[in-house]
Amino acid sequence: MTAQIALGQHLIVCPPATSANLGPGFDSLGLALEYRDRLEVRTAENSSVQIEGEGKDELPTDESHLIIKEMRRYWAKAGFDPVGVQLIAHNHIPHARGMGSSAAAIVAAYAAADALLPEDARGGTEAIFQAAAAWEGHPDNVAPAVFGGLSISSTTTDGSFNSVQVPLHQQLRAVLAIPSNGLSTEVARGALPAQVDHSIAAANSASAALLIHALSNDPSVLLAGTKDYLHQDYRAAAMPQSAALIAVLRAAGLAAVVSGAGPTVLTLVSGEAQVAEALAVIDEFSAKSTVSWRAEVPTLASNGVTVEVL
Repeated sequence: MTAQIALGQHLIVCPPATSANLGPGFDSLGLALEYRDRLEVRTAENSSVQIEGEGKDELPTDESHLIIKEMRRYWAKAGFDPVGVQLIAHNHIPHARGMGSSAAAIVAAYAAADALLPEDARGGTEAIFQAAAAWEGHPDNVAPAVFGGLSISSTTTDGSFNSVQVPLHQQLRAVLAIPSNGLSTEVARGALPAQVDHSIAAANSASAALLIHALSNDPSVLLAGTKDYLHQDYRAAAMPQSAALIAVLRAAGLAAVVSGAGPTVLTLVSGEAQVAEALAVIDEFSAKSTVSWRAEVPTLASNGVTVEVL
C-alpha cells in the first residue's frame, strides 16, 4: 500500500534562470541568474493550471504540464500516491533562448514535490539535483538552478552526477542580449560534430581552466578564458545574428559567448563601466540587426531554487 501526500499544502517555488557552457565549459559549467519564474503550488483532489507570461498560449493546462507530470512521477518513485496539483505559473524566463527555462521547470517540479513529502521522506537538495540532471541528461543547467552561483558539474562512471560550487569575483557582472527569435536545444545540438581533433580538445581545456580562474580571481582574463573551440562555431549557422553580435562584442574586448544552446548572448564583464560598454555595443548592433534584441543586466543568483511554505 502506498503512502499518501497531504492535501491542502501550499508552496511558492522560484527557480532561477541559468546560463550554461559560458564558452569553453561545454556541458559542465553553469551560472545562476537572478531572473526567476514564480510558481504557486497547492495539493488538491484535482489538477489545474494557470499560466501567465512565457508560454501562456503554448503550454498545456492539464496534468500533462511538465511540472505536474514530473511532480507526480517524483512522488510515485518515492512510494507515494500522486495527488492533484493546482499550479499557477508566472513565467519570466524566456523559452527557447538558452536561459535554462526547461531546467528551471524541472528543478521547480522536483523541489516542490520533495517539499510536499512528509519530512522524514524528503531527499533534500542532492536528491533534487540528481533527479533533475537525470531528466536533462547532463547537469550544466540544473546544477546552478538547484545550488545557485557558478557550478562545475560532471557525469560519473555509474551514471550519477557531481557538482561543486565555485566562489565568484565580487566585480563580476552579466549582460544578456535576448533576441526575439528562439532556437531549440535539439537543433543546436544537431549542429555539433561527433568528434574533434585532440589539439582542439586540448585548447578548449586550457580555455576552460583559465575561465574558472577569471570568474573567481581575475576578471581581466575573461576574454581569453571564454574562447571556445568545441561548439559555438559549429552552431553559428543556426544563429547567424547571435554569432555576429558575439564577434562585435569580442572585437571590442568584451567576453561574449552563447548562453546555453542560444540564441541569447551572454557577456561576462567586470564592473559598471564594462556593463555600460556592453550595453552600448548591443544597442548599436540592435539598431542595424534584422532581429530585435532586448538587453538585460540580471544580478548573479547566489541561491538556487527557493521554496516558501505558506
